Amino acid sequence: MRASFFLKAVFLLALAAAAVCMASLADDLKADPPKKKWKVIYVEGGNYKDYYLVLSGLIHGLKNIGLIDYRTPPAIMDDGNEDTSQLWSWLSINAVSDRLEFLADGYYSAGWNDQKRLEIKKEILRRLNDGNDVDLVLTFGTWAGQDLVTDEHQVPVMSITVTDPVAAGISRTETDSGLDHAHVQVENGRNERQIRIFHDIFKFRRLGVPYDVTPSGQSTMGVPTIRKMAEELGFELVPCETRLEIDDQETSFQNLLDCVSDLSEKSDAIYLTVNNGMQGDRIERILAPIIKARIPSFSQSGSNETELGVLMSLGQDNYNDSSFFEAKVIEAIVNGQMPRQINQIYEAPLTLALNLKMTLAIGWNPPFEVLIAMDEIYQNIGNRR
Repeated sequence: MRASFFLKAVFLLALAAAAVCMASLADDLKADPPKKKWKVIYVEGGNYKDYYLVLSGLIHGLKNIGLIDYRTPPAIMDDGNEDTSQLWSWLSINAVSDRLEFLADGYYSAGWNDQKRLEIKKEILRRLNDGNDVDLVLTFGTWAGQDLVTDEHQVPVMSITVTDPVAAGISRTETDSGLDHAHVQVENGRNERQIRIFHDIFKFRRLGVPYDVTPSGQSTMGVPTIRKMAEELGFELVPCETRLEIDDQETSFQNLLDCVSDLSEKSDAIYLTVNNGMQGDRIERILAPIIKARIPSFSQSGSNETELGVLMSLGQDNYNDSSFFEAKVIEAIVNGQMPRQINQIYEAPLTLALNLKMTLAIGWNPPFEVLIAMDEIYQNIGNRR
């Protein structure tokens, strides 16, 4: 009798142990599978200082939210650098992440060359459609956004640093990319705010604006918005149409210099657009006609150019904030959210920058209320060394 009771107890214990094991196995089976590691590529129309600054900020943003870490300090991140290929190469080697991989062979730049742009687009589309080694495409600027925010592939794609993505045909509306796999950053009203602030301070009647003659160049530089603001505020847009989005840096610079020289004689103020002719190591030559004419200038790009001598701009903090916004978009995408469903509107903080030495050079005495509104103040005019 005792033996029978003992055997029965052992049997019940064995059943209980088996139940525990089965429950544990069931829990293991229910556990989430290992999360996918997203393979990322980078595409741009050509090197431009804004792209470098935004990519640098994006790297910091991804680190701050815990998506990546670095093997070595990012010493290559230098505000004076414009070569994004160096930064991408550093990233592909040094980024540590279980969610993101920045492909060493995933850097594409057309060098502002129209033919190379066509070749790169064909190559990337072939890779996206026929290969299986790209999970996320980062496009910087208008060219890359126009070429790859498209229904010609289904790989998640992000459009970054485009002045007016709706006018450029990249996004259907400000709030809707129009494609499930696409997210387009839209900085709501940045150019409008720039023009309005500039006009509120100086009440100019004729605004000189150099811009690229091509439709792509005009959308990159926000020309449709400038035309709209001219009509709304009642000033005359004085255009200088030339070629600025080209691979020849010397020609871009000379074309811009010719435009600025001409516009300085015809305008009350000059709005310096984002373009390849605005080269930091030769900025003094661009500013010389403006100083001679003693007229105000505003940088569309930001305070990186105000620091070198352009009179005014919106503050540079926009790059860091904008990059953090994009880092959060990447986080949402890799965590399973459809790109189209993620908020596209980036509300930039309103910060202003002023170059005091330029105020003296053009003979303008800023009112006290203007000075106290400035968040960044610079006191030199000179080329970036």
